[in-house]
Amino acid sequence: MDELELLKKDWKKQDAGYKQLTSNEIYPILQKKSSSIVKTLFYISIAELVFWTLINCIPFFTSGSYRERLDEIYSDTLVITSLTIISYGVILLFIYLLFKSYKAICVIDNAKKLMESILKTRKIIKYYVIYNLVMAFISMVIAMYLAILHNSELSHAIEKLNNKQLFIFFGIIILFTGVFVLLIWLFYRLIYGLLLKRLNRNYKELKKLEV
Repeated sequence: MDELELLKKDWKKQDAGYKQLTSNEIYPILQKKSSSIVKTLFYISIAELVFWTLINCIPFFTSGSYRERLDEIYSDTLVITSLTIISYGVILLFIYLLFKSYKAICVIDNAKKLMESILKTRKIIKYYVIYNLVMAFISMVIAMYLAILHNSELSHAIEKLNNKQLFIFFGIIILFTGVFVLLIWLFYRLIYGLLLKRLNRNYKELKKLEV
């Protein structure tokens, strides 16, 4: 009986050693994968900044009629300028936070701290996506309002509409705005969602190592 108990204890020691060895082997892999994902998110955020900058700048500097149209619609540039500065400011902040997360993950040598860093990165992405969806909605509403306000023909046409026609008109605007925001959401879901799933998978694997 004593020999059996000693054998069981020996087996437990071997299992514990094997588990520790496995954890030591798995952690560097998960750390490398996580840092690679955050690095990819960082590069995507830079590409997004460049993309939106080109979208806004190329038509403005290459088309005189486009500039005249913008000056006509957005004669009061304070609101648009403020929104633009805020938007680019948030993107730059987002890039900085992702870069900071990437650097942190590269030097973390503790599974618990790595899990915390992954959770922090997920929150950064989540808040960034929510912010962009809200800003997309607000920008669309302001753009349509200014377009109607500074377009005399459109303003007169709206004034002639009855209640039913106004309901349909604003219903179309709301629908169009909703579709636009949905497309932005799908874009972020496709680009960031896939990477976040992989990051979440790493988090679950790390959680198993902590058990």
